Amino acid sequence: MNTLSAPRETNFGLSDSTTTSRKPGADTTPGSGAPAAPKGAGQVKVMIVDDHPVVRKGLTACLSRFPNLLVVGEAHDGAEALQKARVLNPDIVFLDIDMPHLSGLAVVEQFRMRFPHSKIIILTMHDRSEFILRAIQAGAKGYMLKHTPTQEMVEGIDKVAAGGCFFSKEVTNVALTCLIQSKMEPDDSQLTSREREVLVQIAEGLSNKEIAWLLSIGVRTVETHRERIMRKLNIHSIAGLTRYAITHGMISVEMPAMN
Repeated sequence: MNTLSAPRETNFGLSDSTTTSRKPGADTTPGSGAPAAPKGAGQVKVMIVDDHPVVRKGLTACLSRFPNLLVVGEAHDGAEALQKARVLNPDIVFLDIDMPHLSGLAVVEQFRMRFPHSKIIILTMHDRSEFILRAIQAGAKGYMLKHTPTQEMVEGIDKVAAGGCFFSKEVTNVALTCLIQSKMEPDDSQLTSREREVLVQIAEGLSNKEIAWLLSIGVRTVETHRERIMRKLNIHSIAGLTRYAITHGMISVEMPAMN
């Protein structure tokens, strides 16, 4: 679970110099000094999903400064988010990866199937390539780190709401590096058809027992295939195998245009 130890992770750009200026005659939220967003047509409805109240409240306060955005609700986990989405019908859902009960990636898939109108932007501390690629595979339209400046967050919301995709600059660099490195890895032509099947299931997150049941083979046979795959590809971690399968098209991933 994400820890909120460093202010850098939770300031959401509140110290940024780029904030929206107050329009003449605009109402303000008591005590905030920020213009209150008029509830009208053209606003992007945003829901924030994170198991830390400080993160939710901080992001809500930050986004409420922008009159084109309307934070319609918050949720502390994926189950609550799915329940509230039925009523709130958000355009954009800011979603953490690490949450209790249901992982953020599983929530992305549920939203894609049940609420396709709602577009997911991952907001997390994780900048590892396997998280980024898995989020894309699940259907996320954006991926940002929690210390992304506010103005960049708002730009991302606008772009995703308009039907595009958005990655913060650091995430783009990680993803591009991952794709470049994949070109230097051995191809899968040296794997047998059964080994490729096992590799795909490993990348999908299945355990040895689950793969054995799915392919109607023994658990020990799965373990042998896994060892051979790692040896042939010279990749010795599940994360590495997952990245390899995604970047080599063994798992279908639609790679959006990156900033």
